[in-house]
Amino acid sequence: MYMDLISALPSVLSFDNFFAIVIGVLSGIAVGAMPGLSATMAISVLVPFTFGLDPLVALGLMAGIYNGAMYGGAIPAVLLRIPGTPAAVATSFDGYPMAQSGRGGFALQVAVVSSAIGGIASALALMLLAPPLAKVTLLFGPAEVFWIAVFGLCSIIFLLGESPIKGLISACFGIFVSMVGADPITSEDRFTFGQLELLDGINMVILLVGLYAMPPVIDLLEQPLDTKEAGKALKTESLLRSFPRMFHFWKTWLRSSLIGIWIGILPGAGGSMAAFMSYNEARRASSNPDEWGKGEPEGVAASETANNADTASALIPALTLGIPGTAVAAVMLGGLLVHGLQPGPMLFRDNPDIVFGFMWQFLFGAILLIFLGGSLATNSFAHLLKLPRPVLGAIIIVLMFIGVYSINGRMFDVYLMLGFGLIGYVMDKFKFPLPPVVLGLILGGFAEENLRLTLLIGQGQWSSLFANTTSLVLVAMTIAVVVGPMIKRRVVKARKSES
Repeated sequence: MYMDLISALPSVLSFDNFFAIVIGVLSGIAVGAMPGLSATMAISVLVPFTFGLDPLVALGLMAGIYNGAMYGGAIPAVLLRIPGTPAAVATSFDGYPMAQSGRGGFALQVAVVSSAIGGIASALALMLLAPPLAKVTLLFGPAEVFWIAVFGLCSIIFLLGESPIKGLISACFGIFVSMVGADPITSEDRFTFGQLELLDGINMVILLVGLYAMPPVIDLLEQPLDTKEAGKALKTESLLRSFPRMFHFWKTWLRSSLIGIWIGILPGAGGSMAAFMSYNEARRASSNPDEWGKGEPEGVAASETANNADTASALIPALTLGIPGTAVAAVMLGGLLVHGLQPGPMLFRDNPDIVFGFMWQFLFGAILLIFLGGSLATNSFAHLLKLPRPVLGAIIIVLMFIGVYSINGRMFDVYLMLGFGLIGYVMDKFKFPLPPVVLGLILGGFAEENLRLTLLIGQGQWSSLFANTTSLVLVAMTIAVVVGPMIKRRVVKARKSES
């Protein structure tokens, strides 16, 4: 195995393959920085154009786009509080306050370094641990996956925001949205209200753009700002000068990389869940958790490391078992099939040069983020704040409309996005947290499908949810996440009353 890994390196370093990675990273950053566009969409569009290319060149483009887009989503998340990709939602929690306080340049540099570290860790996991770690995935049946989803929801509801009740309401709204469309088991229509466009459910990008893009755009247009002051507020410096200030994030980088890799291996979880879990764990381990959400750079580091550590590791079950861990992984499997490559254990035996070359491409793509992403972010995208707010608002609205319309080519999605935008604006004004909505949409259908599958396997017995040690450990973790903050609040109140 390791000899095959080394022998695949020279072909990856050829001009054509390396150039493909560079172009892919640059394209991915541009796509990720545009609200409404995603790596899945970019790769889906790319696949038909790779028919005449060498398989390794085509895979290099895909690997570069994937790495670049996962970081690119942090750029509008930091500067405008508009996540360019779903996985960048948690990045906006502290990235945007940093930009508002004049530290947007540093936030972007933390994001790009953390993204590169997470991507490198993920690529190494794919290269060195793919066969043994694929076996770990087999230990997680539907019951365990259900409890993982519940744990993720409880984490964001009870550990984020000042009011758990508001967080619970937001999460329930997200879960409701996840149930729109055809029932995954019976295929019956649910909450479609006679609209054929809703049969396939609500695309997460539409919800994301509406909830997260519309309220800030309205604020941009409501509150005029002196563009000269905006330009001065964003301080940028070379990455070499700012890097020493990031050394103390090493524990967060390590923890978040492990979380991202673990979540990536689990089919269906994805970078969004990894980012939320990593953010919550880093906040819980922090010595100043009260500062999180107000401009803590470690929050940006935690989120970006985890959502990039998910990229290559999501391909571990995809390449070894043919089970895509994320939507992007599923699209990449399609790219492999287009070039006559059958995912699964036989892929490593029949095409070792391509599969191990693909792993090297992920590693180089992550490393290139530091050189390409850093300069692009600080010297180009960071200057968005210098634009007059009405102009910036108009540009964002146009990008929102183009991005949402391009998903399915229909105006219904644009109207749906505007509806979610109105809901997001109202929630923002009444201080309802938006992240639980997104996580509810991500994990709602995920949890429902695995819950029903568990009950079918267990012949309707609810005890099947607690049938093994792994499930019981996850239940205990969920209870701790729910009860822990409540106990902490009571202790704090008791101390205040005593003083």
